[in-house]
Amino acid sequence: MPHADVFGAENFADVALHLQESFLHTPEVGAILQDLAAYAVGRLGSSDPGCSCEITVLRPKKPVTTACSNAAAKVMNQVEFKHGDGPGLTAMRTSATVLVADLRLEQRWPDYVQAVQDQGFLSVLSIPVELEGDAQGVLTFYCSHPVDPRDNRVDVAETFVRRASKGLTLCLRMLRLEETRDGMTAAMQTRTVIDLATGAIMAQNRCTQDAAFKLLREASNTRNMKLRDVAAMVISSVAGVTDTFTYFDE
Repeated sequence: MPHADVFGAENFADVALHLQESFLHTPEVGAILQDLAAYAVGRLGSSDPGCSCEITVLRPKKPVTTACSNAAAKVMNQVEFKHGDGPGLTAMRTSATVLVADLRLEQRWPDYVQAVQDQGFLSVLSIPVELEGDAQGVLTFYCSHPVDPRDNRVDVAETFVRRASKGLTLCLRMLRLEETRDGMTAAMQTRTVIDLATGAIMAQNRCTQDAAFKLLREASNTRNMKLRDVAAMVISSVAGVTDTFTYFDE
C-alpha cells in the first residue's frame, strides 16, 4: 500500500473498503477505531516516524469510545478530557479542523500543551469526523515536529478523514441495526417467559390474564426481583425447567 506524500495528491479511495473489511473481521466499535488509528498513521505518518493518531467517537446513550495508535496518543486523550478542552474537543464542538502548528507558540490550553510537549510532540492536528445523527467523532494526529501551515498536509489529512467518515458511518449504522435486532430478540424472549408464567398462574388460580399478570408483578415488587426472573421461577415450579425459547424468523 503506497504511503501518502504530504505534498502529493491522494484521494484515499481505499479507506472505506478497508473499514468494511475491518468491520467484517471484528464488528465492534473499539476494534474498528483501533484499526483505523493504526491505518491512518500508516497512510499519513510516513514523513514523521513519531506521528501518533487518536480517534474519539461519542454516540447517544453509549460510552465514549477511544482508540489510539500507541500509548502516547492514549495519554494525550486522557489529558485533554481531564482538562475539559483542547484541539480535539474544540474540533468536535465547532465541527472545524484545528491545527496547532507549533506547540511552543500556542497560548491556548497551557496545561494540555505542556503535557503534549512532555510526550515529545510539537504539533497537533484535529479533524472532526462527520457521522449520522447526534454521533460525533474526531481524529487527532500528534507529530514530533512543527507543521508548516502553508503546505498541503492538512488538506491531505482532511481528505483521508472525509473518506474515513463515510466508511465509519456505514459501520456504525450496521452496528446500530445489529444492536436493535439483539434488543428486540431479548425483548421477545422476555415477553415469552412472562406470557408462559402468566398462563400458568391463570391455570392454577382460574383467574383472568390481567389478574395473573398483577400477581406476577406484585411478586416482582415484593421480592425486589426483575419480572422476567420471577416469571422464570414460576415456569420452573410448574414445568421443572427454566429454559424457554421464542419462535421467530430472522
